[in-house]
Amino acid sequence: MKPLPTLNLQSKVSPEEWSIRVDLAACYQLVSHFGWDDLIYTHLSARVPGTNYYLVNAFGLTFDEVTASNLVKVDLDGNIIDESPFTINPAGFTIHSCIHEVRDDAHCVIHLHTNATIAVATQKDGLLPYSQYSMFSMSSLSYHAYEGLAVNDAERKRLQDDLGTTNHMLLVNHGGLTVGPTVGDAFMRMYDLQRACEIQLLIQSSNQPSLLVDKTIQDNIYHQANVVHSGSTGGQLSWPAMLRKAYRINPSFAS
Repeated sequence: MKPLPTLNLQSKVSPEEWSIRVDLAACYQLVSHFGWDDLIYTHLSARVPGTNYYLVNAFGLTFDEVTASNLVKVDLDGNIIDESPFTINPAGFTIHSCIHEVRDDAHCVIHLHTNATIAVATQKDGLLPYSQYSMFSMSSLSYHAYEGLAVNDAERKRLQDDLGTTNHMLLVNHGGLTVGPTVGDAFMRMYDLQRACEIQLLIQSSNQPSLLVDKTIQDNIYHQANVVHSGSTGGQLSWPAMLRKAYRINPSFAS
């Protein structure tokens, strides 16, 4: 078995770029740890601060093999910017690039194919207000109909329009997607969406009468979610804890 190339980019990039590389590589480790990955497929991307370049995983690596140094820097067309022994999956980056193109606030985009998000996205009524986790997601949730592999320009525009200003998306027959101004915010939003979908499937499988969250509470939850799970009060407190967890799982991600 051929070993992976050993890279050390820390001295070759700005401190700002290195910091986002470490955060994104940690996020890959966490997604793998929670069992949300899909072999070498699906992607997490993040904007390099102060640029129109983006970091994404090298095609062919499992998520637990992703490190800060082997993340690949690309432009919106998927062209590799700096010399790298790795390539990317152009089809996989299509969804990310079209979102980064129109959402200046979406510095991180996470797109996953988990069983729970695919199952709920494919239900006729989508995500239902069964739990507090669904409230966090439903306060800023959109849907995108399945059109096959997202590789054509016409679908890019429809995906952009469907996402609009929301931060969570269920892609019918396909999976889930979250965006955020930081890696930590995008991760916490995916955590909420995944948990909401898992809980919904558990409730539905119980075949017992179920209570939905009252509509008046649903209408007020967006502000509450911002306080608890994003921004300086929520996501930015959760993410350092998650970063510490990633170091405990596999500290080599930060190399």
